[in-house]
Amino acid sequence: MTQKIAVLGTGKIGEALLSGMIRADWSPSDLLVTARRPERAEELRSRHGVTAVTNAEAAKTADTLILAVKPQDMAALLGELAPHVPADRLVVSAAAGIPTAFIEERLVQGVPVVRVMPNTPVLVDEGMSVISAGTHAAEAHLVRTEEIFQPVGKTLRVPESQQDAATALSGSGPAYFYYLVEAMTDAGILLGLPRDKAHDLIVQAAVGASVMLRDSGEHPVKLREAVTSPAGTTISAIRELERHGVRAALIAALEAARDRSRELASGGNG
Repeated sequence: MTQKIAVLGTGKIGEALLSGMIRADWSPSDLLVTARRPERAEELRSRHGVTAVTNAEAAKTADTLILAVKPQDMAALLGELAPHVPADRLVVSAAAGIPTAFIEERLVQGVPVVRVMPNTPVLVDEGMSVISAGTHAAEAHLVRTEEIFQPVGKTLRVPESQQDAATALSGSGPAYFYYLVEAMTDAGILLGLPRDKAHDLIVQAAVGASVMLRDSGEHPVKLREAVTSPAGTTISAIRELERHGVRAALIAALEAARDRSRELASGGNG
């Protein structure tokens, strides 16, 4: 049976999902989108051949609703959807820090809700989408959610109690790598390389190291040791990283991100 899917609040992440589904052979005629601005809705219709509707029409028509709005807009969206969402709809939230309970208590009793934390590499089909079931979500709902997100990267199921940790590690993770690349590029300039060459060297090193880490199955310690010769250049650099507490700083940084995710989930905005 054909399943209609609606993406509500189709920004960059929402459009990436839309594009992924079409490439995975979903028919554009089965995909609905909503957008705040009429010109954005027309852009999506023209680019992807999908149907632009209102939020209320999406709730009445689609079998699966993907809520891809900003967290601060979620309460207003749910208020708009609530009168139109029956208990047999699947509601998938891609809004950072919003617990499934927040959504469940604003919709009709029994609606299955699945929470997903994608990261920005979904824009290049290399994302990680972390999936958690709400109170009423069953195996079939998790499988359908995976089918939606797999075209733009990998998926991983975790209990919702682990979502804040996953947000700190995966949701925010790309930013840490960009930060390290920025710092290493500056180091290359200090060592006498032009910025563009330093950038290219570091980016390719990062890509190559990531592929080796993913495809070799080796522990990162073994891969690092393979580069680290006795009394060589690499061990000298590692010694400085340890002396400056880089490992401890990274652990503290991720704890801070986890704690902030918890604050946002509980409604804190300080």
